[in-house]
Amino acid sequence: MSLVDLPRVELPETAPLDAGAAAEATSGGPAPGPNPTLVLVALATGGFAIGTTEFAAMSLLPSFAPDLGIDAATAGHVISAYALGVVVGAPIIAVLAARIARRTLLVALMVLFALGNGLSALAPSYPWMLVFRFLAGLPHGAYFGVAALVAAALVPRARRSQAVSRVIAGLTVATVVGVPLANGIGQLVGWRWSFGLVALLATGTAILVRIYAPLGEPARGASALKELGALRRGQVWLTLATGAIGFGGLFSVYTYLASTMLEVTHASPGAIPPVLALFGLGLTVGNLVCAWAADRALMPAAGLTLVWSAGALALYPYATGSLWTLGPVVFLIGCGGGLATILQTRLMDVAEDAQTLAAALNHSAFNVANALGPWLAGLALTAGLGLPATGWVGVALALGGLAIWAVSFLAERRGGVVPAAR
Repeated sequence: MSLVDLPRVELPETAPLDAGAAAEATSGGPAPGPNPTLVLVALATGGFAIGTTEFAAMSLLPSFAPDLGIDAATAGHVISAYALGVVVGAPIIAVLAARIARRTLLVALMVLFALGNGLSALAPSYPWMLVFRFLAGLPHGAYFGVAALVAAALVPRARRSQAVSRVIAGLTVATVVGVPLANGIGQLVGWRWSFGLVALLATGTAILVRIYAPLGEPARGASALKELGALRRGQVWLTLATGAIGFGGLFSVYTYLASTMLEVTHASPGAIPPVLALFGLGLTVGNLVCAWAADRALMPAAGLTLVWSAGALALYPYATGSLWTLGPVVFLIGCGGGLATILQTRLMDVAEDAQTLAAALNHSAFNVANALGPWLAGLALTAGLGLPATGWVGVALALGGLAIWAVSFLAERRGGVVPAAR
């Protein structure tokens, strides 16, 4: 075939010819698609970076508080600033970026995340640290939401939850590997190097995503107005509320776990990292198992996960007397974290043509849980109920999430709603 015989390729004026399309145009055949494994590894690397900074920042409070001239209680606002960035950034970015190709958006989000963490490493004062942590939190929810959509598009519908779980696995593995690594670096050479490490990971993620991820052009007719349409759908709100309430139980225990070990279990400080690692291991196992279950029966999997969480949290008050009982129960509580993957997939079913906003809001909901759980547990402690009572607070929140799930499930059944295939 000569060059003049090649078929003419018509391109949209706003879409440049990418490498795959160029290969197809010049060879006369379809270009090889993206390698799903490499794409998922690239996306999970971003999850690892986000998980490392989100959880490690808590353990670095004693290090950066005196350096910035503040006490431990004030330093806690640094964590809140990051969470606020997640809650605010997820919906705003998702709406404003509705017409941007997904790969381009993911790269931009990781560059912003790298910038926020790099500046955090250089923060000269407490006010600037608040600003930089808020900045670092802005891309968090949007990144996970868009990455989940990219991952789900790589595989058949029957395996999309498992694909999403591979992205979230980056975060869960970070609680086992990344957090201890960042904490160790912080103790050896200073807390600023820990944030610098995250900035490097984010930069590497941006490069990997640019190389391996498909372009992912936005859907035809995509707009900010269409994305906002997700907020008019009751099932979207019910799904988000399930996560915001039901996931709060896990955080009510995790926040005070170290204090419980020291004051109730009477464990040595050296026992805290292994138990936290057990929690992270539980998150990782739960993420994979729940994804497998969700691909077979999504809504039942969500309900059973909430029942599991309530049961595991109910064991916690009775397990705090000994490390031998506490460790296994903390692992079981961590397994309940698989709810994140299930609800991420559920939002793909109920969001219709507002996928990006709904997917990003999932992580805003979990950060609401991250604030609600510790706050309610703190009220229980102020009332003099004792540290083991944080488990009962968790049970109440898990059951609250289960009640919202039941409303969602029954409403869908009565309405005859069947999620459309995608």
